[in-house]
This record gives sequence, structure tokens and C-alpha cells, in this order.
Amino acid sequence: MSTNQMVALLGEMAVFVKVVETGSFSETARQLGATPSAISRSVARLEKALGTRLLQRTTRKLRLSESGHEVHRRCVDMVSAAQAVMAVSGQFDPEPQGLIRVSVPKAVGRFVIHPHIPDFLTRYPKIDVQLQLKDSYVDLIDDQVDLAIRITDRPSPGLMGRKLIDIDHMLCATPDYLKRQGTPAHPHDLKAHNCIFLGEEPGDSRWKFQLDGKSVSVNVRGRYAVNHTGARLDAVLQHLGIGSLPYFTARHALQQGHIVQVLPEWQFKTHYYCGEAWVLYPPTRYLPPKLSAFISFMAERLGQEPTLYKKPPQEPELSAPPYESPETSF
Repeated sequence: MSTNQMVALLGEMAVFVKVVETGSFSETARQLGATPSAISRSVARLEKALGTRLLQRTTRKLRLSESGHEVHRRCVDMVSAAQAVMAVSGQFDPEPQGLIRVSVPKAVGRFVIHPHIPDFLTRYPKIDVQLQLKDSYVDLIDDQVDLAIRITDRPSPGLMGRKLIDIDHMLCATPDYLKRQGTPAHPHDLKAHNCIFLGEEPGDSRWKFQLDGKSVSVNVRGRYAVNHTGARLDAVLQHLGIGSLPYFTARHALQQGHIVQVLPEWQFKTHYYCGEAWVLYPPTRYLPPKLSAFISFMAERLGQEPTLYKKPPQEPELSAPPYESPETSF
């Protein structure tokens, strides 16, 4: 392809990026002040020039083809580079602005990310945030998401990202429950306790522990299983038993003395919500300022938070006042 032909297609490439962003020829046309047929012809010209189908069209949605994913990634780089040029020339507003769509697992979104959103919006008045709380897998391109926060030890290949925080798990109970039922000294002692676990799969009731290279597995039982960390915290606070909780959910109740860590010398191992929280995005040499601002802000804030519970100098009283969450409830 000659330089002249390539230059002639730059506009089509930018239109193609916009179509993928909006997921609609009609919405792209509305935003660009064109007609849907003109937008469709623009994409068709790009497909003809490249000799490949970029979009799979159905009656209800547009979906990128395999080659479309690769072409889109490079076209996004081109658009981002153009924005960088505009920023240097002073014609592009250097202040981060625009809408950011962020997908986050439910509990992490509720307890880790959401509490910092008000301060982020205050710092960046021209940025809007759409936080999507869902535990299902999200495809950044197909689901039109700018950033995805995932709990993993191995971020997906082909994506770029930044680690935000470690996700640590522990067992917790109220002082009142332990006073009545006794405090476990070894994982096997949990067999005599009412344990509150996830309950989605049979393996969720098999708790695993490590200490000094030694591994122990225990089949626990309990009258209540629930697949939401906030609900498990509430169950623990209601003295129903010993519950498995990620630290980010239990932190404030621990600090206030309403609950205490059980078997703190043992490392509690779990297969869910385990590992590190990463913010991921499609690979690009030119990250839009709004995304860079969000990533840096969250990394800064979460980097200031402890990730492991440190036992306070004094033991909490066995009877604690009612728990008050410092976060706004939904």
C-alpha cells in the first residue's frame, strides 16, 4: 500500500475506532454528525483496502472479527498518538476528561474501589466514571470497557496493566462467639465450630492452611453459606460463627475490635478472590490521559492502605459496641 493510499485511510481508521467504542453505526453517526450509511461505507472502504472483514454484523450488535481485534488495537494507537500530538501543539485540552468505563469484581468494587471514587471525581471534574460491578469475565473490546480490574496471579497475556493491591484472606469471629464456643488453636479445631463459607462449590467447605511449610486441609461445616463477602461479614458480626473474609472486607471491623482474627499464625489459602488486584487495559503506546489519571490515582490511594492485618497492642473487649461501617451502603 502506497503512502498516499495509507493517508487516505486514516479517517476511516479513526471512524472504525469510534464504531467499536460505541458499538453502533447509528450512535457513531450521531456523535460525528454523519449518517449511518456514511459510517458503514467508511468501514467498508477500510475492509476492502485491508482485504479482511473487520466486523461481524448481526441484527442486534457488532462484534470484532479475529483480524478486527488486531486492526482495532493498532488503530487505537494511531488515534492516541494523534491526541498526543494535539496535546503537544496546545490544541488539545491537557486536562484529563471524558467517560471511563471500569469493570470490577463486585466485592472489590464495593469495598476497595468505590470508597475512593468521590475523591477522584473531585480531583478530576471533567472525568465521569461508570463503575460496572460484576464477577463474570469481561472482554474489554466486546463489552466496551476501558479498564478491567481482575484478581489474578497471572494477568492475561496480550494486556497491559498495573498491580494495585494484594488480596489477603483470613478467618474472623466476634469475641462473644469465641467466648461462648472457644477459640481454635489448630485448624482441626474448626470441625467443632459453625463455619461461614462461600458455598458455591463443594470445595468451598474445604479450608486449607499453611504454617512453616506445613499444609493442613479441614472439611468444615456450618448452618449458613453465602457467596458475598459483605453478607459473610454481617453474619460474623451477628455471632453466627467463624467466617472466611478477604482483609479488605474485614478491615474496619477488625480495627474497631468488633471481630478478631482466628488462627492468625496460619496462612489461610483459598481459590476465590485470591492473588493480586490488577488494573488491565489493551496494549497501547499512548494511554489516554483520563485512563492514566485513574490508574495513577488508584495505585496511589491503594498503595497507602495496609494489605495485612496487624493485631492491635491491646486485646479488644469481649463485648463490643454495634459495628458502624465507614462506607456508604448501597
